[in-house]
Amino acid sequence: MKMSLEEGTNQDNQKNSVKKSTFNGLIVGIIILVGVAAFFAGSYTSNSNQISNEDLDDAIAKLELKLLQNQLPTKQPSAPVKISADNDPIIGNPDAPITIVEFSDFQCPFCARFHTQTLPLIIEEYIEQGKVKLVFRDFPIQSIHPNALPASVAAECANEQNKFREMHDMLFEKQNEWNKLETVDALSLFNQYATEIKLDEEQFDSCLSSGKYIPEIKKDLDDGRDYGVSGTPGFFIGNDEIGYVELKGAQPFDSFKKIIDAQLDA
Repeated sequence: MKMSLEEGTNQDNQKNSVKKSTFNGLIVGIIILVGVAAFFAGSYTSNSNQISNEDLDDAIAKLELKLLQNQLPTKQPSAPVKISADNDPIIGNPDAPITIVEFSDFQCPFCARFHTQTLPLIIEEYIEQGKVKLVFRDFPIQSIHPNALPASVAAECANEQNKFREMHDMLFEKQNEWNKLETVDALSLFNQYATEIKLDEEQFDSCLSSGKYIPEIKKDLDDGRDYGVSGTPGFFIGNDEIGYVELKGAQPFDSFKKIIDAQLDA
């Protein structure tokens, strides 16, 4: 794998090429948008001669959502795109109507930025309200992050004891402690983290040394590649009924809010 395809830097995120089909879709969207604006203008002329900003913003958000969904490939154009959550760890209410499926690498600095800066805002506004859940799928890029796979195994082993969230937070918050260590030393730190979050140490150590979750992590990697994930973090937001919107890289909270609000109102 080439590094430029594997880690979503901010610069890479801003250089996505626009394919001809996507360009045509955007043109159609602009034409539709103009039509919607004209519609709202006409429907409100008799009342106030002004367009309702709230209604127009709502229409624009829904159109943008549709355009984003159309950028994802699907074998049946009329069917919503489905992204598997597999049986991976969930943060939030499993019955929440909107799902964020994240493909992430514990050693990726951009993933750490998302989890320390953006995710807390998503948790406060949507996850704690039962509107959204986050499914964490592993996408360790071993060629440049040699400790990413062991970290993924550590998180899976913590999940075995219902402490995924605690280990997940510890790994990202303390990434600078272990990311440049030799793997054997990183594993020693992971055992220390397990003690701090009060895991059964013997069970955790046995799980970690056995590598029992490596096949599960490989499945996440394979699914991510099938969905076109080429860097971390990568997100798919939605559900099977309405389809999913893809977001690449450590996007700000407003990027998530715009999509989630439109989906909740759909």
